[in-house]
Amino acid sequence: MSNSVIDLRSDTVTRPGKAMRDAMYQAAVGDDVWGEDPTVIQLESRLAEMSGKAAGLFLPSGTQSNLVALLSHCQRGDEYIVGQDAHTYRYEGGGAAVLGGIQPQPMLMQASGELDLEQVEALIKPDDFHFARTRLLALENTVHGKVLSPDYIRQASEFCEDHNIGLHLDGARLFNAVVKTGCGLADYTRPVDSVSICLSKGLGAPVGSVLLGNHEFITNARRWRKVTGGGMRQAGILAAAGLYALEHHIDRLADDHRRAAWLAEQLKDNGYSLTPPQTNMIFLEAENLPRKALSDWLEKHGVMADCLGRDHIRLVTHLDISDADIERVAEVFTEFTRQHRL
Repeated sequence: MSNSVIDLRSDTVTRPGKAMRDAMYQAAVGDDVWGEDPTVIQLESRLAEMSGKAAGLFLPSGTQSNLVALLSHCQRGDEYIVGQDAHTYRYEGGGAAVLGGIQPQPMLMQASGELDLEQVEALIKPDDFHFARTRLLALENTVHGKVLSPDYIRQASEFCEDHNIGLHLDGARLFNAVVKTGCGLADYTRPVDSVSICLSKGLGAPVGSVLLGNHEFITNARRWRKVTGGGMRQAGILAAAGLYALEHHIDRLADDHRRAAWLAEQLKDNGYSLTPPQTNMIFLEAENLPRKALSDWLEKHGVMADCLGRDHIRLVTHLDISDADIERVAEVFTEFTRQHRL
């Protein structure tokens, strides 16, 4: 990371290193819309094998991957049940409703990130033309840095099967959960009907997500990818970055978790209110902080944080952040505490 700026706004700000760029440069390519790009096929097959799914589909972004999943599970007039703080509901432009005529049914998300399945059951609509048809439950893992357990995912899967609805998992940061728990990827993905895995967050690729499911689902999703403008031609250049990330950047997520835990401890010792992070995200409670002064102070001292939320300030560790960077961030916060007598 540059000595001038330490960017903790998100793990999406990472830049591909030389080895990843070399892999992209050397990638074998074809026309992926025709299904002829060998590197894309390799990426899709690799993640399908890792996840225990039959097939995969490479898409430009996590938002589009989730959108295509919802469009593939649901028809116009259907609804999906989702946590009110989930990315698919809150941060994806209302795409399912805007483009698919799919009604979201939000519900309270527990502090753990789980959805109470008894409450989910109460939200499933009866078979009556007055109501939207409940077709899908959407979960997220990790959610705001919190890990859902494989046991909970299995319970949710059994619940959905009993109620004849699908289960989609937004696994944008699922490998953070894998590294945190030591479980295999398939422990999280086999029970769900579909899962979206992002390559451009903690894994450090510049772009891309892979949607995974059975063959029928992915065939349908491929059509929706085309409809929503996600078909790419010589996309192997991008897929090569994803393959490199899967090979080299999974185990190192533990370093992000370690650095986040260390920084959180330093901040807590300096009087900042926070919940100890499970993975790579720290959320400072902002209610009693001089937000404008803190934001200006961080900017002045070359630290970038996500200060846009009303209730929290978010700090995210990633592969472009070193131990020295984290130590410097701790010093900047410590000095702010001294200056403002928090």
